[in-house]
Amino acid sequence: MSSPFSTPESQIASGFHYFIYGFRLISQRALLPFVIFPVIINALLMVGLIWLFFANISGLLDSFLPSWLEWLGFVLIPLIFLMILVVFYFAFTTLSNFIAAPFNALLAEKVEQQLTGETLAEMNFTALLKDVPRMLKREWQKMWYSLPRLVGLFLLGFMPLLGQTIVPLLTFIFGAWLIAIQYCDYPFDNHKITFARMRNALAQQRVMNFTFGVLVSLFTLLPFLNLVIMPVAVCGATAMWVHEYRDFFLNHSSQEFYAQGKEQNIVVGKEDTQIAKQKGNAVK
Repeated sequence: MSSPFSTPESQIASGFHYFIYGFRLISQRALLPFVIFPVIINALLMVGLIWLFFANISGLLDSFLPSWLEWLGFVLIPLIFLMILVVFYFAFTTLSNFIAAPFNALLAEKVEQQLTGETLAEMNFTALLKDVPRMLKREWQKMWYSLPRLVGLFLLGFMPLLGQTIVPLLTFIFGAWLIAIQYCDYPFDNHKITFARMRNALAQQRVMNFTFGVLVSLFTLLPFLNLVIMPVAVCGATAMWVHEYRDFFLNHSSQEFYAQGKEQNIVVGKEDTQIAKQKGNAVK
């Protein structure tokens, strides 16, 4: 299957396309049973973390804003607020995705099956329970990838001026990238593609995935819409997997994805090089 936005110049449009397509997918009756559990989990965690955020925001703002910079408070407080909000948002998504990982993986499987028309390996409740440890291990991998970087940004936030200007922007950018990794990982993981290969593939189309992550991040901040944003993101990311990555990874079990265009997106391995040489000699 090819994407309607397949040229490198349209990566931003592709990010918008897959995000909007996620809303279309969750409204389909066949997928509704697999959407309900992520929505319930999202709602419960959202209420808890909103209460925690507003109960502590005043003290956190005071700790990040030195007394000698109070005269710039009208500029710095919004930036500090944004950085704290991104940290709370990451905590929310990490916790919710740990809990919802099995349901999101199942939703991604059903979406892929509907988009491709191909029957995938059925995951019944027993198989789902057996696969939970592997899914949670994958969530740990994502957390250990992101945690050192987030801690570094958090510590930079205490640096005068830099921590109140540049760091909030960097935190938001990195947070959007993490969101893209988080949701795109479900269909990749369903096919047992390693975390490193998945991350490399997303990096080859970084603008598209970053755009997708920014949209998910922004819509998570909107009341009521944020309750359904988790299944929307899973559906949109799965559509991205089907249109952008699936054909390559199903046909190349070890090579790295390389986005030079839809026709030539393979980093050629040694065996492929030898075969190409043999074919060239045969033509001569």
